[in-house]
Amino acid sequence: MAREDYRGVLLIGDPHVEGRKPGFRKDDYPKVVLEKLRWCLQTADEQQLLPVILGDLFHVPRDNQNWLLYELLALFETPVYGIYGNHDCRENQLNEHDTLSILIQAGRYCLLSEETPWRGTMVGRSVVVGGTSWGQKLPKTIELEAGSDSPLVVWVTHHDLVVPGYEEQGYFRPYELQGVDFVVNGHIHRRLEDVQKGQTTWITPGNIIRRSRSDASRAHVPSVLKLEATAEGWQRSVIEIPHVPFDEVFHEEVCEETAEGVPSAFISGLAELQSRRTDTAAGLKFFLEKNLEQFESTVAEEVKKLANEVYSHDE
Repeated sequence: MAREDYRGVLLIGDPHVEGRKPGFRKDDYPKVVLEKLRWCLQTADEQQLLPVILGDLFHVPRDNQNWLLYELLALFETPVYGIYGNHDCRENQLNEHDTLSILIQAGRYCLLSEETPWRGTMVGRSVVVGGTSWGQKLPKTIELEAGSDSPLVVWVTHHDLVVPGYEEQGYFRPYELQGVDFVVNGHIHRRLEDVQKGQTTWITPGNIIRRSRSDASRAHVPSVLKLEATAEGWQRSVIEIPHVPFDEVFHEEVCEETAEGVPSAFISGLAELQSRRTDTAAGLKFFLEKNLEQFESTVAEEVKKLANEVYSHDE
């Protein structure tokens, strides 16, 4: 049963729960990600915070193992709130075939939207927490009840935002969202700079677990965003999640040299494929990224098409 004495909101970025070991991780990823999610919910309970997930609870939308769903149903004994991300739905909108829909139907995951925001009181302040899921149109304004006492408003999204450090991949530009104090965006896995638009601050906190072996992942510190309601407004802080060093999580990159002593992308890629038997297609991706440029564009495109059939669910 949900509590009634919340003091703030705990925003949990993109867990990407799955039953396989992704990328070049060498630990028990399914167990680790569930433990991190459990830690987040325990922290929310201890600090009287409303837990809100920023989308991509699951890494694959369907065919998740029964034991994984069983663990989440137990973990969400007190319902959590959130939106759905691109990894939660096979199509561009969540439907009854996607695993997340089971948690929603069971009342364990409360989907936030313009029509169904969370409304309540925190430390004497009226608070609204709403959201816009992946593929849904972002609102221009938030309609508040007539005569309301200027509530504190947080909105959660899961979109390709044009923010510092993500300009090339971004599509949606932040803007002032009338009546909203903070927009907290999932989808982007590393923490980036805020964007201030009028009264609205757009925040990219990054996700709670490092999935890929990359420089950006190495620099990222798994954490959650805490927004605590006060008489003056929101008090914001970041809570670091217990985690082990990057080098203990990921296998080192294999680097082989040619007879001339010069590192070869082709040889290194083959060595990586042979030495890292990953559950996903990470080794194949690594090899292709290093070597496709040497082929003619038509050949490279055909190879990409074949590769996409192999790891279509691993993006």
